[in-house]
Amino acid sequence: MPSTTTSPLTAPASGKPWWRFPRDPVFQFYSRGTAINHFLRRRIRPLGIGVMIAIVIATGIAAGNTGRAVYLTFSTACSMVLVGLLALPFRRAKLTAVRDLPAHATAGQPLTYQIHLKNHRRRSPRRFELLETAPDPRPGRAQFRAAREPGEEQRNFFDRRLAWYRWNWLCESRLLFEGGRSAPVERLRAASGGTVAVTLVPRRRGLIRFNDLRVVLPDPIGLFQRCMKVPAPPATLAVLPRRYPLPRFELPGSARFQPGGEATSRHSGAAGEFTGLRDYQPGDPLRLIHWATWARVGKPVVKELEDTFFPRHGLILDTFPQPGDEDLFEDAVSVAASFVVAVDAHESLIDLMFIAGHERVVTAGQGIARAETLLEVLAGVESAAEEDFDLLARLVLRHADDLAGCLCVFSGWSESRARLLARLNRAGIETSALVVCREKPAAVPRCHFVRSSELAKDLLTLPREL
Repeated sequence: MPSTTTSPLTAPASGKPWWRFPRDPVFQFYSRGTAINHFLRRRIRPLGIGVMIAIVIATGIAAGNTGRAVYLTFSTACSMVLVGLLALPFRRAKLTAVRDLPAHATAGQPLTYQIHLKNHRRRSPRRFELLETAPDPRPGRAQFRAAREPGEEQRNFFDRRLAWYRWNWLCESRLLFEGGRSAPVERLRAASGGTVAVTLVPRRRGLIRFNDLRVVLPDPIGLFQRCMKVPAPPATLAVLPRRYPLPRFELPGSARFQPGGEATSRHSGAAGEFTGLRDYQPGDPLRLIHWATWARVGKPVVKELEDTFFPRHGLILDTFPQPGDEDLFEDAVSVAASFVVAVDAHESLIDLMFIAGHERVVTAGQGIARAETLLEVLAGVESAAEEDFDLLARLVLRHADDLAGCLCVFSGWSESRARLLARLNRAGIETSALVVCREKPAAVPRCHFVRSSELAKDLLTLPREL
């Protein structure tokens, strides 16, 4: 019969190492402490913090000092705190709100939108502000355990054990936007309500869900404020990736390609110049009917247009960042979004290809979809759990006959990425790569390296022919 004894280094139930158990109290302490700090910061104004600090300092000085100024300072500060706290219950408001959000926002760029308020009390509220609260940025227990702050291995044992810097880094990186506060509103009309502008700065791409709108009512002195939730329908805002200006360029497989210019490729359509007239045939689009000639000859006649050729390019996004290179992946997404905007989607087609749990191909361009469609896809793309460049290569090769060329955007450089480029080139696909890295390595054929720390500057120095 097998032994049922348990090693002293593992727990009987979960089998986890004993040294992981002390981290649970640490996580709970940080999580609850962050929640309490958030609660207090929304209700104590900066002047109130200063007054309470003055009370503490005056208390310490008064311990061995009988001077009148110390006691006067202490009593004045305490009186101000008492008046502010007693006035808070009389600061009331009963509002409902509707957010008027734009279709999109861009990471890193300020966004101002309107909130329509309706007052449901006889008395109109005065001297208030609106506060849009971001979703809770606190990480879960599993994420807190598994994550590693960049450079954490260089910290001392005490900092690594308590992981305070890791907690701050996770909360900071998960915060979706900054700001979200309106300018002070002196008075809202009692019956009709009004409109208040709120400004915030999205910090990262993705979706922002707004479901916590507050009205902030400060006391007459300005030490404390009452924070009341305002009923408002939940709203969602799509935040597009950052985009950077690019120089004029020619994508792989293009013939003298420039944004807004003519190009040749393997995808065609009838949208060129007028060449003549012919009799109507079933299936001809109505927009090509020449109405004046039909009225003259008595039978339908359509215009003939020359065939115009549009370039079709593949934009390959690397969703396999190495551990610790998540920031490079975010920069790679921004670079891909910059090319989507720079390429004229009215005179070309772009096939965005990547792996996100499964194969994804999204096409935009002439007569199919707008470039905003690709930006919305890039706003929600996430890195893959496991590296699989073979699957990505097979995806591209299946569409090889339709592509004039491919541009690969890599988050870092490795042998597996070099093999992917070589495999696509051997298959006859004209391919080049743009690699986001921290330090530029030695020159590699058909590869252009840009540093994440100087991304905007390095992109402007790209050669004309990629």
